[in-house]
Amino acid sequence: MSSPETPAHPPQWKPLSATDRRVIGVLVEKAKTTPEAYPLTLNGLVTGSNQKNNRDPHTNLDADDVEESIARLRAAGALIEVQGSGRVSKYRHLMYDWLGVNKVELGVMTELLLRGAQTEGELRGRAARMDPIPDLDALRPVLQSLKAKGLLVSLTAEGRGHILTHALYLPQEMASLRAKIGEGPPSESASRASSPAADRPAAAPAAVASHGASQKPATAQESPSAPFQLVTREIEQFRDLVGQLRTEIDDLTDRLQRNEDGLREIKDALGS
Repeated sequence: MSSPETPAHPPQWKPLSATDRRVIGVLVEKAKTTPEAYPLTLNGLVTGSNQKNNRDPHTNLDADDVEESIARLRAAGALIEVQGSGRVSKYRHLMYDWLGVNKVELGVMTELLLRGAQTEGELRGRAARMDPIPDLDALRPVLQSLKAKGLLVSLTAEGRGHILTHALYLPQEMASLRAKIGEGPPSESASRASSPAADRPAAAPAAVASHGASQKPATAQESPSAPFQLVTREIEQFRDLVGQLRTEIDDLTDRLQRNEDGLREIKDALGS
């Protein structure tokens, strides 16, 4: 079996349906966060797909839905069936090779598969529950690598509030998502351009010069941007903190889910 750091085969990924993205995302997530309960049974996959934390949107898949998804993912080479203890079949993902990614890259992709489009700050806080990502500076090289592999798509311009997602959507889903994200509030420059003030001509240089004595120095005119930049940085830090708190809450929820999964595995093994 290939190492998480060095995939043995060329990537073979392709767009997946929403159900298939959820199922394979759950399989990778559980391998990383609850390795003692991995590989997963069919029941474990159904429960993991429908859990409320770390999922967007929430789903209500049944065993038939997940079985059909497993069959498609097996045919695509994204997972395999393995025989666990007793009579219960279990499933293991092949996503390192299937995507051609390393450990941290797979954690980022998994978070996007489970939650969809996110800002960089949200993604860092959430993906860090699977693999350590100390800050945005550590995340950005990972994002650049995934973009170079064609696995990551920017939905907005890079910078503050940069929103991105994975490239495994079906074409019509991706088009719909791009249209939806594009319906956000207009940029500051666009707002200025559409305002009545933007249609008025600028003051002539002579008129400006005649009032030179009452004008503030250029440095003073530029100063209002400094508080704005400070507030922006504080907002980004706050979002990062919220992401960390969400991660801690999700970790606690995962521990509870792990106990439930363990009991379910025991019941499956006993055939009850």
